Amino acid sequence: MDRPKQLIGVIDEPGPARDALAETIARDGLAVVAVSRAEELPTGVDLVVAHVRAVPASDWPGLCERLPTLVVSDTRDAPDLLSAVDAGLVDYIVEPCRHGQLLRRMIRKVIRLRALEEARREDQARLEELNETLETHLAMLRLDQQAGGQIQRKMLPPRLQTLGGVTCDYWFAPYLYLSGDFLDFHLLDERFLLFYFADVSGHGASSAFVTVLLKYLANRWQNEWDGEHPEALPARWLADLNRELLDTGIGKHATLFVGIIDLERRYLHYSLGAQLPMPLLVVDGKVTTLAGEGMPVGLFPGAEYPTLGCSLPGNFHLWLCSDGVLECLPGDTLDSRLRELEQQVQASATLADLRANLALDLTPGEEALPDDLTIMMLSGFGHADS
Repeated sequence: MDRPKQLIGVIDEPGPARDALAETIARDGLAVVAVSRAEELPTGVDLVVAHVRAVPASDWPGLCERLPTLVVSDTRDAPDLLSAVDAGLVDYIVEPCRHGQLLRRMIRKVIRLRALEEARREDQARLEELNETLETHLAMLRLDQQAGGQIQRKMLPPRLQTLGGVTCDYWFAPYLYLSGDFLDFHLLDERFLLFYFADVSGHGASSAFVTVLLKYLANRWQNEWDGEHPEALPARWLADLNRELLDTGIGKHATLFVGIIDLERRYLHYSLGAQLPMPLLVVDGKVTTLAGEGMPVGLFPGAEYPTLGCSLPGNFHLWLCSDGVLECLPGDTLDSRLRELEQQVQASATLADLRANLALDLTPGEEALPDDLTIMMLSGFGHADS
């Protein structure tokens, strides 16, 4: 299909000079319409070639605003040429019929520039529309994230509970609205206190969905437990969760600590999967890292997890932190940051103390954190009122 010709409007006084100017422009395959006044120009004109003698000085601003305009003159001394220049014409040429090739090149150039400008304006309008749509979607996503964050918090246990002589407390601070960290604690019966502490890789919605799965599976497994062999339950849970995460195919893994405190024996049965930092047990001012190691949950098929345990003295504090705490500690190496965490834990009698020592005494959401950050503390049995 042939491309339509650009329509060039020529404004000049009727006569042989106007006819010659129109013929000069038309030699390059351009369509030309010649008129005596700007008001006579038809619609669809792409550019105007106006003789300085045919347009009053007062009409130049309106014409240049309406259409790109080239001005032609028979002499540089034309009195109204400066008025046209001041009004914003594209360019001007003297003796156009003698410089026809130059005039046609100027016309082609102006037409190309105008097409580019039109395309730029269309792109800008399209971008503004897309930005408005994006802002709307972002606002909706933010509301969804905030709602999801509220639901996730509802799944957490009530803070500061004393269960069977053991006080449980935590601080939960998502990176934004949703967190990949999760925890829970409650009595299985009058003898056993179950708790777990999870840190799912990444943060945001996909990691938060894994915490929902963890909550669901934990509730199911608790209902299925027959009350026998509590020492085997943590390791079995981790193996089952490892299989469930691999079966989902979502590419998420987690570090996890699962513990069961035998309140009668004052003994902790536990298992772990790549927990970092390791849980810290504080007794009489001395900090001890719980023993054991295990593979991350959700990475390796058929992974086996250790069955571990330790006695709990009458007075103890057990601290568990997600790896986001490492971003808040001084030190150039992991070992130096872990040593710093031990010192801060040793100097903290309460959860509020540790938050203050780590400069974490802020309201979640008011200040950006480098990562999801969660701290859990269990104290007993002589610290039940601490």
